[in-house]
Amino acid sequence: MSQHTRRSFLEHTLAVAAAGIASSTRRLPAQDTDAPSSTRPRSTERVGLAIIGLHGRGIDHLDAYTFDDRVEVIALCDVDSATFGKAQRKLAERGRPVAKPYSDIRKLLEDKSVQAVSIAAPNHWHALAGIWAMQAGKDVYVEKPVSHTFVEGRRLEEARAKYGRTCQAGLQSRSNAAYRQAIQYVHDGKIGKLSLARGLCYKRRKSIGHLRDAPAPRGVDYDLWLGPAPKRPFNPNRFHYNWHWNWDYGNGDIGNQGVHQMDVARWALNKELPPNVVSFGGRFGYEDDGQTPNTLVCFFDYGDSHLLFEVRGLETAPVQELMVGTIVYGSEGFVAIANEDIDHAVAFDAKGSIVQRFKGSGNHFNNFISAVLSGRQSDLHCPIIEGHLSSGMCHLANISYQLGESRPFPQASSVAREGMDLNEAFNRFEQHLAANTLKLAEITYKKGPQLSFDPREETFGSDAAANALLTREYRQPFVVPEHL
Repeated sequence: MSQHTRRSFLEHTLAVAAAGIASSTRRLPAQDTDAPSSTRPRSTERVGLAIIGLHGRGIDHLDAYTFDDRVEVIALCDVDSATFGKAQRKLAERGRPVAKPYSDIRKLLEDKSVQAVSIAAPNHWHALAGIWAMQAGKDVYVEKPVSHTFVEGRRLEEARAKYGRTCQAGLQSRSNAAYRQAIQYVHDGKIGKLSLARGLCYKRRKSIGHLRDAPAPRGVDYDLWLGPAPKRPFNPNRFHYNWHWNWDYGNGDIGNQGVHQMDVARWALNKELPPNVVSFGGRFGYEDDGQTPNTLVCFFDYGDSHLLFEVRGLETAPVQELMVGTIVYGSEGFVAIANEDIDHAVAFDAKGSIVQRFKGSGNHFNNFISAVLSGRQSDLHCPIIEGHLSSGMCHLANISYQLGESRPFPQASSVAREGMDLNEAFNRFEQHLAANTLKLAEITYKKGPQLSFDPREETFGSDAAANALLTREYRQPFVVPEHL
């Protein structure tokens, strides 16, 4: 198949897949937590739960758990005292008692009435909070990405094994019934031999601009918020939500929204970590305080199949419901899987005709509580090891990017030694930037090295520069242990 034909095929299937998804889309609340009361689980045993991190995603956690009669939210933890009011009001609206507030996670973990924690703190706190909780005898739900650096994910799995706790990764797609059916369809060989999984994160992100350093707001324990990260002055652009775009705390959109689609793509291919990775991209069209790329193309080579991932934060022409999603290609057809707040996936034959639709939603928090009560790690839809592998893929892609060098825009054939999929993606990358009125002749992009990775040892072999980025230096006493 020629490169032109291959490119036309990929773009054609994207349009076909998007149309198939959109033709019967029915949006549901995330995790379908608004279930009728008759369908909510009933149990005489309740799990005493604490929620760590209450800004944004933490309120979603709170909202979900209040629909589960097996859960008693007995404690809340956040370094910003301004977040407690909204959380307590949410509990009151649901007829739940007032929860005990904590600003310091270490004090919270001393509370013997807390049996499990649900972590929605910023990324740089995920692993340390999870490890400390398991050391304190708590079961753990930890948001995506489960780690801020690659090594942290492995440490979480080691802590789970050592302390015998239940630990769920917050990759909610694993509990979606439609996705589970679609992935089983792929694994059953219904689309033939797999060649490519393509993840899309075309999510518009506006520039965060420039803000000056300033005193931390009243009621914020900023030193505790920094935790493992280096000591720096407070800046609003490195605090609530915008921390995602700063390397000290976040992982860019590939580790924010994109990790969900990375997980689905890896799950579909039935692969673990790749032996080769390369990334290229940049932070284009913004003049701001952000550090992470708003446009990123990542290529993972498994030998017998590939995983291609694309992040776009700039305007992108609508591709209906597949602006964020996954397409899995086989020799006999392809499967399109929408983002996690859509309740279905669609299978197509090689000619693009719809063969089967998969519908149904799920409740990832409910699955966690069920596993806590059963005490069986096997009951989890996304045990922490799966979270480590998918989060790790995002970290590997970012490592290639961070080690990259600025280059003028070349011919696509010079991007990689070989591989139509990657060269085709580079052409699309150029077209996307040009469509946003960027003059390619006047700008550069960052081209990462093609890195060889040892999936068994989880290192880059003798590549010291790449290995150094698998972990970070921690600020005492907020240290993720090297050995567990």
